[in-house]
Amino acid sequence: MRVALLLALFLFKAACSCAQSMQTRSLTELINTQDPGWPLVQGWIAAANNKVQVLPKTAARADSALLAAQITTRSPMGAVVYGTGGILVDNGWLRILGSGSPGLNRDLMGWNKGKQQGLLLIADDALGGFFALNGGAFGQATLGKIYYLSPDNLEWEPLNRGYSDFLVFCFSGDLEKFYDGMRWKGWQTEIAQLNGNQGISCIPFLFTKEGKDVNKVSRKAVPITELWGLHNDFRQQLGIR
Repeated sequence: MRVALLLALFLFKAACSCAQSMQTRSLTELINTQDPGWPLVQGWIAAANNKVQVLPKTAARADSALLAAQITTRSPMGAVVYGTGGILVDNGWLRILGSGSPGLNRDLMGWNKGKQQGLLLIADDALGGFFALNGGAFGQATLGKIYYLSPDNLEWEPLNRGYSDFLVFCFSGDLEKFYDGMRWKGWQTEIAQLNGNQGISCIPFLFTKEGKDVNKVSRKAVPITELWGLHNDFRQQLGIR
């Protein structure tokens, strides 16, 4: 719990561009060769019940992403940032941010630039559902815990998991149950045509009465950035906090 709290506070500062007040650590300081976190993550992937695809990294992007995040590779988050170009789960339905790659051309801290303060976006799904680590936006009691912005109600829902538990859930959890009512017949075919920078826009919107049956809505691929902006605009218009 203490480790999660410290990590959340640190990430919050980084995401809010407050790192200037802290001494920036070098790659040598951030790369932990004595007790790296990547073997732990690899173990979770090896035991996965869901399909997991680790996207290849490039050295330059991995170095840059780790320096921007200022997280050591001893942590699972640092290991994912430095060790992968990102991770796709369930045929690309879920995208976990790493250092970026052609298939998921976003890195962790780059994607968070200009986004909501007090949280760190760590992953998203094909419908424009977003996963974020709480750095204060959702209160002090759940610092370091993951929240999910659900496209079917536009609410930030607590998952009661830290980053490590979130990874394990993505790799081996019951995603069919988690996404009950949000997957349509033949979704795999549509998702396979997306890249990691895209999502599916549904009309009528899933959070409306008319859009509750995902099999009857009109769907098209749009930039994931568009879904982030759209969902937050509607949250503001509807007075959702």
